[in-house]
Amino acid sequence: MSDPVPSSAVPAASPPVSGGPAADPQARLEAVFRAAIVEVLGADFADADPVVKTSGKPELGDFQVNGAMALAKRAGTNPRELAARLVEAADLGDLAEAPEVAGPGFINIRLRPEAIAAGLEGMADEALGVVPAADPRPVVVDMCAVNVAKQAHVGHLRSSIIGDAMARILERRGQTVIRQNHLGDWGRPIAQVLFALREREVDLTRLDLTELDAAYRDAQIAVKADLRGLEAARTNLGGPHRIAELEAQNDGAAEFDAGVRRTLLDLQRGDPATLAEWERLIEITLDSLHESLDLLGVRLDRTDNRGESFYRDRLDATVADLLAAGVAREDADSSVIVEFEDREKPLVVRKKDGGYLYATTDLAAIRFRVHELHAGRVIYVVDFRQGDHFRDVFETARRAGWTVEDGREASLWHVGFGAVLGDDRKPLRTRSGANATLRSLIDEAIARGRAEVERRAEDPGSPTHGLPAEELAAIGRAVGIGAIKYADLSSDLTRDYVFDMDRMIAASK
Repeated sequence: MSDPVPSSAVPAASPPVSGGPAADPQARLEAVFRAAIVEVLGADFADADPVVKTSGKPELGDFQVNGAMALAKRAGTNPRELAARLVEAADLGDLAEAPEVAGPGFINIRLRPEAIAAGLEGMADEALGVVPAADPRPVVVDMCAVNVAKQAHVGHLRSSIIGDAMARILERRGQTVIRQNHLGDWGRPIAQVLFALREREVDLTRLDLTELDAAYRDAQIAVKADLRGLEAARTNLGGPHRIAELEAQNDGAAEFDAGVRRTLLDLQRGDPATLAEWERLIEITLDSLHESLDLLGVRLDRTDNRGESFYRDRLDATVADLLAAGVAREDADSSVIVEFEDREKPLVVRKKDGGYLYATTDLAAIRFRVHELHAGRVIYVVDFRQGDHFRDVFETARRAGWTVEDGREASLWHVGFGAVLGDDRKPLRTRSGANATLRSLIDEAIARGRAEVERRAEDPGSPTHGLPAEELAAIGRAVGIGAIKYADLSSDLTRDYVFDMDRMIAASK
């Protein structure tokens, strides 16, 4: 497939600097009290944090300086007395009223109304006080990451919504953000689906994702053999019918597997007919995916899709360079591994049969993103259960020197998230009992949002009473989508959360 420049790689316009840190009262307080600490305790305390926080009790002030207790212990003095000395040394000018020392050494600070007004006036421009990021290098946000020929599920919902929110925040700070959808579009699973569709003589021009997803599941079943079951049946005299059934199952699986291997070889060799079918699978998957993402308002378009297939020609060099650098070694069974002193399991980057794994592709992707997209930061918005995988991959990339370009280190971040659960605290399902797909969740949210809006519009006193049906439908769609995004972004990032559709729709009124 061609590899166009992602639309999201177009540099965002940098907002004008508005006041900078000096316009931020908390930053000003930190600077004042850092200077006061040095004046009172000396240059050895230049690294000390005054611990300026928003006050938990507004009646006592706007901010608190809480660092005196820890500083007093370090300096061997009384914390309340130290707090009083810091207050005396702090030059707050017109920023705040005279600070008050409370309790064991808390310093309560109330801002002057004129200072608050001046700060707000300093933000009255297009940037609204947002200070551009110091590092001008692009940030790659790896989000969504669906598998070709499969329905996107609620895990992709979280990855997409959280990834989009992070990307928008970074863009608001003037950073160039390159969104990347790391498609699972290569290898044996894809060959299984292609062969299964060929066996069934399916017309790919009329295929939709629901049928394609069913073919994917059927292919997974068809390739499975029950060798252990057959051996147990023979050993335990399981009966001729059971043995014959298992033998037929294994024969069928072996025949299917042989067809899959032929199809995979055709795909890897670039057979035109096989490539055309493969591209059709990708087209069907992306058509459905982007319909859902558009409904969610997630900024991710087709030019941002860069799948495993993009990196397939880079995998040999990835492993060879790891071996040459001494980062990886060949194991006794001829697989290539990377070992870690503090972990029992190594990272396998090439199987003994020469096959590659997700880790190999992820390493090739890091190298590409840092050295060709010139990213200063790469953020992976992926299920938290993949934490160990990314820890190993990140450390391997750093050892290999692939996170450094032009003498500057790129940071690698895994932003993990929890699962979306139903009321039974099990993976979310639809009312029909099926596993919840991304589209089923969106459709249900829109339907419930519309029903709620229409119900309220029946009230003559409602502001929506009498609106045309099309407007009510549009409002209902916004309510449903808003409920999904609010439920996701208002929940603890790393914890599983229970998605209560009725509660979230009601809260959106």
